[in-house]
Amino acid sequence: MSSDLPPLPALRAFEAAARLGSVSRAADELHVTHGAVSRHIRTLEEALGTPLFARQGRGLVLTDAGERLREASGEAFGRLREAWRGLRRHAGHAPLVLGCSGSLLARWVIPRLARLGEDLPQLTLHLSATEQPPGPDLGGLDAALLLASPPWPPGWRVLALGPERIGPVMSPRMAAADAGLSVANMARLPLLGTRSRPQAWPEWAQANGLAPDALPVANDFEHLLYLLEAAVAGLGVAIAPQPLVADDLASGRLVAPWGFVETSAQWVLCVDARNGDRRIDAFADWLRRELEAPADR
Repeated sequence: MSSDLPPLPALRAFEAAARLGSVSRAADELHVTHGAVSRHIRTLEEALGTPLFARQGRGLVLTDAGERLREASGEAFGRLREAWRGLRRHAGHAPLVLGCSGSLLARWVIPRLARLGEDLPQLTLHLSATEQPPGPDLGGLDAALLLASPPWPPGWRVLALGPERIGPVMSPRMAAADAGLSVANMARLPLLGTRSRPQAWPEWAQANGLAPDALPVANDFEHLLYLLEAAVAGLGVAIAPQPLVADDLASGRLVAPWGFVETSAQWVLCVDARNGDRRIDAFADWLRRELEAPADR
């Protein structure tokens, strides 16, 4: 191993872990295993003869050596990413790397890819699913499609697409079995939620004149995908963003007896403020139209 430069695969793994503050999140971003990232970091530490991370409680913190290497590697990889994106955009064949949660990807983005190809043939997407919100540098993404609220990192340009609207949904069979459906008696129903949006039920309750803690959740699911399948199976009442269940409502797999209310969150497309890719604004306009369009067109 040359002493002039660290092994670049190991340095890339270290930079991602240091930037994201987590070996697991670095593994997700790099599409490798947790063990692979750990081995790369050990390689650097053995070559240096000093640790780069120290354990603090359940997390990791950078040592002094780790901080120095993070500053240098972060700047170098950041400049490389920006130069590479610029070169590929100039060459005219770079896909737009879009990040979003797995639930958004599966239930909303993928079903619309064919229409996107027809409406914006000049745009090719490379899709990246992640359950963690992107860091200030967007973690190598060209853009992130989010359901979120400000404040936003100062280096982002945030294109608002529309307000988030959420509501309770259930299987038609479950709705038919309960003739006394009303907001007032919802607390006696099995309510389902997700760990990623624990505030959804409290926000909906407040919008309907109830106390935030009036609707206790009987079962939490890790992902919205699992939550909605549980609702379809008749296991309880789920809370979900309207666009993600619009197709289910149109097909009759789910019903929404109480409709939907706006929350403080928004649908947004987030990009690096320095990204001058002209396709971004056209893509944002297309996303707005899709969010406003009826599900059964």
